[in-house]
Amino acid sequence: MRNSPSSYERLVEQAVQASLSGWDFGWLSGRTSGGQPSWVYAERASSLLPTARRLLDMDTGGGELLASLSPLPRHTVAMEGWLPNIPIAGKRLRASRVAVLGAAADRIPVREATFDLVLNRHGALNAAEIARVLVPNGRLLTQQVGSCNGLELNDALGAPPPIDPASWTLEVAVDRLRDAGLRVLDAREEMVDYVFHDIGAVVFQLRAVPWQVRDFDLNRYDQRLRALHERICAQGAFTARDHRFLIEAEHP
Repeated sequence: MRNSPSSYERLVEQAVQASLSGWDFGWLSGRTSGGQPSWVYAERASSLLPTARRLLDMDTGGGELLASLSPLPRHTVAMEGWLPNIPIAGKRLRASRVAVLGAAADRIPVREATFDLVLNRHGALNAAEIARVLVPNGRLLTQQVGSCNGLELNDALGAPPPIDPASWTLEVAVDRLRDAGLRVLDAREEMVDYVFHDIGAVVFQLRAVPWQVRDFDLNRYDQRLRALHERICAQGAFTARDHRFLIEAEHP
């Protein structure tokens, strides 16, 4: 059985061998459930595309989400700051004629007032830079991972929170966007159950999101991981909570 006490080594080995490419969590299919807020970011983004002539997608990862929104505006640019993802995004978005810039979100390498729509899903949010590159009446749509995200994993492993849990919330982000001169049109925040059905899913998640437990190492956390495996075997699952918030804002 997948969650038998003797299956720990096999499940962990599967997770360690699983490929980490782009921003693809497909390996977790069937191993996790939940994690979806009440809104659907892709649907909100799609609803804004018909009015956009120039689009910027920040921290595009491997371009997975942006590609799913096709057809895209003729003038679409994607940004990605993690070097291994840049060629993956370039290959995936080539058919849509999207330029992929290797750049971090702290400085968007384009002139002022370039885009009428900026998309940002789980990327760094530099409010001043976004305001600088938006045209008048341009829109920002962002879904962010809040600072209370997945803290149950840290607790289970006896690891400290990755950052101050109060440091990145809807209120903090809204204040920054308003300080940058943007008008907030919609703002929502939720804590969403995210269920792990085996210890392999936990290990894969911590590999894919290394900032959750910054010193994560199988040997260092062996005892805690085995205890969590036993807990999953006994209870059938382990539930953490995803911290998500959504903001739509407009440049006046």
